[in-house]
Amino acid sequence: MANTITYSELRRGTTIEVDGEAYEVLEFKHVQMQQRTPALTLKLRQLRTGKSFERNLPGNQRLTLAEVDHRQAQYIYTDGHEFFFMDLETFEQFPLNQDHLGDRIQFLREGDTIDLVHYKGEPVIVELPNTVDLKVVETPPAFKGDTAQSGRKPATLETGLVVTVPMYLEVGHIVRVDTRSAEYVSVVS
Repeated sequence: MANTITYSELRRGTTIEVDGEAYEVLEFKHVQMQQRTPALTLKLRQLRTGKSFERNLPGNQRLTLAEVDHRQAQYIYTDGHEFFFMDLETFEQFPLNQDHLGDRIQFLREGDTIDLVHYKGEPVIVELPNTVDLKVVETPPAFKGDTAQSGRKPATLETGLVVTVPMYLEVGHIVRVDTRSAEYVSVVS
């Protein structure tokens, strides 16, 4: 028997099953108006495709929790089309394509360990930590008095991600980046 929850137990990041597919709850809103059936508006991301959309459900309907399995995996390499990972328990190697990874690939370096979500035995999505530390590989030099843009400049990181950083940062610095917003957080070294 599948586990179910009510709207009051629902949280962001919960993985639910709707129409035989697994979805991550990004946002939700429960509306209860006088003399009307309660309504639940969900913003969902389908785990298999990564596509996001809104779905309205009756607010008194129980939601089925998706049976997902979280496993540690290591990002090994890419052949340009697919990205290869190795399960750290079974040492099995498998590819994921760009559809599975979306923009998450811009935060991964070869050798990084990540959390991989499996649904019905198939790897479906990569879960990243909230922040990652990446090296600055390209950024223009800062000149004294060059603060026309609030003391910020673009920097290309080792994964190809471009973020806006403080003027004093140079090539070789390690910066912390928020994986949810793709924004610079702080300098690490």
